[in-house]
Amino acid sequence: MIENLIDGPLWYLSLAVFSLGVLWQLAAILFAKHKSDLSVARGSASSSAIKTILSRFLPQREIRPRIGIQYIAGYLFHIAGYLFHLGLFALLFFAAPHVLFLEENLLGFGWTPLPHWAFIVSAQAAFMGLIILWLRRLMNPVTRLISTRDDHIAAILTFVVMLTGCLALLEEFTALRLLHRFTVELWLIYFPFSTLMHSFTFIPSRAFTGAWFGRRGVDA
Repeated sequence: MIENLIDGPLWYLSLAVFSLGVLWQLAAILFAKHKSDLSVARGSASSSAIKTILSRFLPQREIRPRIGIQYIAGYLFHIAGYLFHLGLFALLFFAAPHVLFLEENLLGFGWTPLPHWAFIVSAQAAFMGLIILWLRRLMNPVTRLISTRDDHIAAILTFVVMLTGCLALLEEFTALRLLHRFTVELWLIYFPFSTLMHSFTFIPSRAFTGAWFGRRGVDA
């Protein structure tokens, strides 16, 4: 009964909520009404948008800590961000079970999955990056102050999904596979209404910020 629910109706429900929720959020951003900008252009909005998108992949010189352990920690957290996001991307789209699942259930075609050693490296990188980033959110006075309940729920839920995914590799235990799929479905339902939406909005957000300031001649 539970297996049929998780593999059937709950899966389709979570997929529908995720897809429609993401589209709704993106449409709300793209078609939101903005006041006409009547100011005289003092710079190129398009070139500033591209510059801002690319420059934000590196720590900004103006806000980098420059002394002692703070300098090292600043780069550590930046590297942790790449470890988590690139590791999670590799797991989502190139782990062998996921490639097979996408081929059989969604896309109808597949691609070469990661070898086992690369899967292990990606998983370790993702776990390490997520734990470091979450500890920073908890321990740093500034990030602790600006963090919301949503930030913590998103981090914990993502960690649980990754953990159950590793446990689900023990394919002889159906309960572990169902547990992983259930947590994935919860994650998909939560995604469009949380900070996880930054996966889709961080590029447009950077572009808008860069274009807005660039048109006014401000180097952002």
